Amino acid sequence: MAGKVIIGSDHGGFALKEFAIKLLKDMGYEVEDAGPEAAVSCDYPVYAAKVAEQVSDEKLGILICGTGLGMSMAANKHKGVRAAMCTNEYMAKMARAHNNANILCLGERVIGQGLAEEIIRAFMTSEFEGDRHLRRINLFDQL
Repeated sequence: MAGKVIIGSDHGGFALKEFAIKLLKDMGYEVEDAGPEAAVSCDYPVYAAKVAEQVSDEKLGILICGTGLGMSMAANKHKGVRAAMCTNEYMAKMARAHNNANILCLGERVIGQGLAEEIIRAFMTSEFEGDRHLRRINLFDQL
């Protein structure tokens, strides 16, 4: 079930972003690169906003920085965003299945390409289970 993905990074996540773009395209996804265009020093909140503002039911996002933490914090400031920083496949699967995460955050300095591939595959191929989880997700808007 391929679809659209928007991906962004900062300088600390640039190499992993380039790897992820190729992987996603190989998986059949239409990928939009929100930047940056080179691994030069930049501010991660700018790229988190570019991705966060475009995620929807039809388009998931991926954000990558050095640890994944800054991107997840910045992205979660945006209404309707449920960004999850994942360091293994189980977290990625559960982020989608139970939390209906719409942005995956990764840390290039924390995981290698092999693990990143497995995390991305788990995130992109898992679906939200709804039911009791939807009730809990709906409570987010009340916070």
